[in-house]
Amino acid sequence: MHEIMTIEEVAEYLRVSERTVYDWAQKGDLPGGKLGTTWRFKRGDVENWVNSRISTKSSGKNKKGMTSSATLTAERVIIVNEMDKDTILRNLVDLLAESPFVHNRDELLKGVFAREELMSTGIGFGVGVPHVRIDSVSDLVMAVAVSKNPISGYSSLDNQPVQIVCMLAARSDQHAKYIRTLSAVSSRLKDAEIRKSIIESEDTGFIFSQLTAE
Repeated sequence: MHEIMTIEEVAEYLRVSERTVYDWAQKGDLPGGKLGTTWRFKRGDVENWVNSRISTKSSGKNKKGMTSSATLTAERVIIVNEMDKDTILRNLVDLLAESPFVHNRDELLKGVFAREELMSTGIGFGVGVPHVRIDSVSDLVMAVAVSKNPISGYSSLDNQPVQIVCMLAARSDQHAKYIRTLSAVSSRLKDAEIRKSIIESEDTGFIFSQLTAE
């Protein structure tokens, strides 16, 4: 199979009609792009898209972890030191913009900062959860920043310094999945031992496992 796929090749791979692939691409559900007037798709993006929908758990969630592994990957976890809130948010937007599900980085950035202007997303326990639902995102994705020091300018409900920031971006109509994931993040990070282990860790893979473990 070629690295760059046509509509016909994607349809054969997914075992659906070419019209279905075309409709998914037009709506932004299936990651792809036009070269001139014809649609082309990266094989890796298509495989990631399929994996995000075909999970060993039909609900795509667990009681203590986040959701499916497609929502958060180890590559979208960063460890930082001295940073202010705006810089953290921009860095996380840049991480999410690398996902095949985010189609407009500038719109995502605008949406995140507009949400923060309404009310800070510091939920307490040293955790911030910036989040937004916009049409230019085709599926829910997350990026995480862990700071070794309190993040300046990030206010929270309990006035405790924020050191863990989990950014979520979802499609406008993904209300249920969006709320479930926000709840899972909050529940997981209310555990003081988990927060401590995450903040003290120097390993992004370990942080990822702590956030997604059952």
